[in-house]
Amino acid sequence: MSEHGKIEITEMQYDKDRPKASNPLMIEDLSLRDGHQSLFATRGRTEDMIPMAEKMDEIGFWAVEMWGGATFDTMHRFLNEDPFERIRTLKRYFKKTPFAMLLRGQNLVGYRNYADDVAKAFVNRASENGMDIFRTFDALNDYRNFEAVVPVIKECGKHFQGTICYSLTEARMGGDVYNIDYYIKKAKELEDMGADSICVKDMAGLMAPYDTYELIKALKETVSPLIHLHSHFTSGMASMTHLKAVEAGVDIIDTCLSPYAYRTSHPAIEPLVMTLLGTNRDTGFDIKALTDINEIFEKTILPKYKHLLDDTKVSIIDTNVLIHQTPGGMLSNLVNQLREMDALDRIDEVYKELPRVRKELGQVPLVTPTSQIVGTQTVNNVLFDKGNDRYKMVTAQVKDLCYGLYGKTSTPIDPKIQKQVLKGYERGEKPITCRPAETLEPELKKAKEKIGDLAVDLDDLLVYALFPVTGTKYLRRKYGKEDVPAEMKPITLEDIEKEAELVKRAKCGELIEKSCQGFSPEKSENLRTFNVFVDGEYIEVGVDEVGGAPVLAYAQVQTASPVAQPQGVTIPPPPVAPAIARPAAPAPASAFAPAPAKAEAKPAPAASGSGTDLKSPMPGIIIRYEKNVGDEVNEGDIVVVIEAMKMENALPAPAKGIIKAVNFSIGDPVAKDAVLAVIE
Repeated sequence: MSEHGKIEITEMQYDKDRPKASNPLMIEDLSLRDGHQSLFATRGRTEDMIPMAEKMDEIGFWAVEMWGGATFDTMHRFLNEDPFERIRTLKRYFKKTPFAMLLRGQNLVGYRNYADDVAKAFVNRASENGMDIFRTFDALNDYRNFEAVVPVIKECGKHFQGTICYSLTEARMGGDVYNIDYYIKKAKELEDMGADSICVKDMAGLMAPYDTYELIKALKETVSPLIHLHSHFTSGMASMTHLKAVEAGVDIIDTCLSPYAYRTSHPAIEPLVMTLLGTNRDTGFDIKALTDINEIFEKTILPKYKHLLDDTKVSIIDTNVLIHQTPGGMLSNLVNQLREMDALDRIDEVYKELPRVRKELGQVPLVTPTSQIVGTQTVNNVLFDKGNDRYKMVTAQVKDLCYGLYGKTSTPIDPKIQKQVLKGYERGEKPITCRPAETLEPELKKAKEKIGDLAVDLDDLLVYALFPVTGTKYLRRKYGKEDVPAEMKPITLEDIEKEAELVKRAKCGELIEKSCQGFSPEKSENLRTFNVFVDGEYIEVGVDEVGGAPVLAYAQVQTASPVAQPQGVTIPPPPVAPAIARPAAPAPASAFAPAPAKAEAKPAPAASGSGTDLKSPMPGIIIRYEKNVGDEVNEGDIVVVIEAMKMENALPAPAKGIIKAVNFSIGDPVAKDAVLAVIE
């Protein structure tokens, strides 16, 4: 075995005589970021990270990843939390362990390339708030997208970790695109940029153990920075992959504490600690201390998020990922989107179309945001294309990709598709070849003019600049201009226990307590029967209005159409425990709950009765209207842009005429087939 793979084992007992390893493996823990992002849609709250923070700080991790990726979006969008405050808060508890974040290059923590002024300001503020290690990646491995952020990381005295996104076009590493020469070339580029360490990012769990050994061995022999491995467990190979990487001499490996490990997350740290115990790669970690932390997670934290975990799968691995290469988060988004569009039965068509779309769009690695770009376009193709007439509904991000705004793709984009997509594109029909951000105008000044005094400081301004629609709504909640919806408020363990008791009583048919005398009133002819569904089971409940026939009254909510409110007496509900407020379910950005009724809101008509309706082809959020009431439009003119699966879809006018009605406002959630505008 080569010197890289030599692991020496010494005689010892675990609790004493444990020699210090000559080359201990370093570990970065991902539980507080990628762990809960992978398993329950990044819904972990800061308050639920504090109870184990000080204990985690004592373990000896090389770093703790607790920010970046989807956290910034999810925190302000669903949890009503200030993303920058999380760094400051947890920094008070982690006094020894460096903080790490996932930075999407020029995409930062969003889904498009932002202007240089936004990129530089963001990195500076993340650093000032307490970030130490910036794992910087680009979805296309185009390192021109690092040129704005890396100098700021260095100027702030922070650790720049350059990243190579791992991808395949064959079943195993090789072929004419993603081969060992490709990865070596990328590693040398990162070394030349001044990377303090280099991470191989295997976001879908595609790395085979023996391919890993050859790649890590080659990287160690070719470049000088520390080599770091990040591999998801999705396919079931990652634990074996880790061990072969250790044999090849890898310096750092990503793991999660066991409650946040496996499935689409990462391998658990505990088995690796025990595997390397007494070897020259021994981590030195105290397995008992790790067990104590796990007990906190399992008893006091995870019960709050149980409803977000997917318990429908029997297997904890997904071997299909080796075929479709779809990362877990992207896959769940596709499934949810199809379900909301009543098209889940077409998932096999999506799997079949996805490799074709990926190839046509340049064989891009499937990682945020290109995974969403390819995934959403694939769904659009399956649902809206007719015969050979393809790419009927193209997202704004696909147009940007074909124009070159994301960078250079691994292989050339299909020229026929590229020409079709760029027809009428606002920036021009000829793709660019320069660094993408060179085409972007500065954004911060304009953002400040638009948001005004609602942004109190630069951190607020960055929230708005990165996410104008949801950022505005968050800032209004932050400063008391809008109420915080119930689903955004945290829940307690006591809430969970009360709900568990309610479910238990419901299953036993004990929701309504019987009289102590055993008296039970006779059922009248007005009795109505309802099925009440609880945790996949149901019980039958009879409702009998005392004093007369029941008349249902409807609560008024903001809907797509004016609904005449029936007159009558509201039925008093049976005496059940109050509903528990919950965080939003793990769904793509397009998922929504009905907005609370607002006095000033006007219900939008479901059908015009006259004229032509422009309906939403999918659930989403209104980003902007390009046309207003009174504007003249031709068939095909863009009327409204909606966000679905974090991608923008421009919806054209179905007919020529005048805009008679605009039924929603910016930021409003809309259902499939909601009438967005009416044309006469």
